[in-house]
Amino acid sequence: MSTIRRLIYRDVLRSIAFVTLGFLCLFFFFDFVDELDAVGKGLTDAYRMPQALAYVLLQIPSHLYELLPIAVLIGTIFVLSNLARSSEFTILRTSGLGPWRALRMLLVLGSAFVVITAAVGDYVSPWASRTAQLLKSQHQGYLLSAGLTGGWLRETRETRTFAVNMLSIEQDGSIKQPRIFEFDERGFLVSQTNAASAGIGPEGWLLKDARRQEFQTRNPDGSAHVTITELPYYAWHSTLTADMVSVALLRPERMKTLDLFEYIGHLEANGQDAQRYEIEFWRKVFYPLSCLVMVVLALPFAYLHFRQSGIAGYVFGGVMIGISFFLLNNVFGYIGNLRNWLPWITAAAPGLIYSLLSLGAFGWLVLRR
Repeated sequence: MSTIRRLIYRDVLRSIAFVTLGFLCLFFFFDFVDELDAVGKGLTDAYRMPQALAYVLLQIPSHLYELLPIAVLIGTIFVLSNLARSSEFTILRTSGLGPWRALRMLLVLGSAFVVITAAVGDYVSPWASRTAQLLKSQHQGYLLSAGLTGGWLRETRETRTFAVNMLSIEQDGSIKQPRIFEFDERGFLVSQTNAASAGIGPEGWLLKDARRQEFQTRNPDGSAHVTITELPYYAWHSTLTADMVSVALLRPERMKTLDLFEYIGHLEANGQDAQRYEIEFWRKVFYPLSCLVMVVLALPFAYLHFRQSGIAGYVFGGVMIGISFFLLNNVFGYIGNLRNWLPWITAAAPGLIYSLLSLGAFGWLVLRR
């Protein structure tokens, strides 16, 4: 049985590697063509072809994380279909490879890809995405990853609420052009502090070239005026850390699972909506498990009877199944966010649907026929 396992594993791994490489080359080409519009633009005019090439290369781990389950499905279908077409799988079945043993063999292989997918999505992809954004920020002079207004954070302290806006984060971790808005318990603006940059330390933020405006509207005589103070340095005590800032400037799907969990706690503690981040957190948990679903979905293809020209159609069907899973996974995320569905159900629904389909196909085609 170890010989059979080595035979199937070798062919499946080779096929998955080939499919993954093909998809990554395709995405690299599209990303590079799309990035050509940004070459030579920016405040510093230093974003050139080498920087654009490095930026696109750093996007590859994110694509790898998204494509691995689909590549597992397509690669496994291709190998099992070839074995069925050449009657090799029939010989393996007569040699003692029963359906449950074949399923267990593929699940072991799928478990390895679960670990690989989780590692890429939780460590390699967030690091590469953050490095890519910092690279672009350094050479273009700005970074608008969180939208045209930059990133926003909120902090609540007793009767005061602070809304913090950040345009970008520099290579050394400093914040560019932070704006801090302070509100009282009634929601009225108390002060606004602008700065050229800010460094984040363990005790708070140190703002450089700060301009502080204090709005005094509770004078006994009913008058109101604004006090403007310009300071070379201004210390602002805050619990907002550098990790929270980088998280606010990253898209949720490019964040680490632990960062998502901590950021969700921060949003809930400050009374902010965390639905989008909760959905993405549970997607991070369930998405690697889809590799197991894909190998189960591919197993019935080994029990089909192929003609010489019929294998291409089945492989194409497998490709369409993988693409439909990817699309359904994204659609459920958007709908769940709009409809306020339970985050874990929203994230788990595509995997559950395809698990039922794969188990149904396995039971009908493999066990009954």
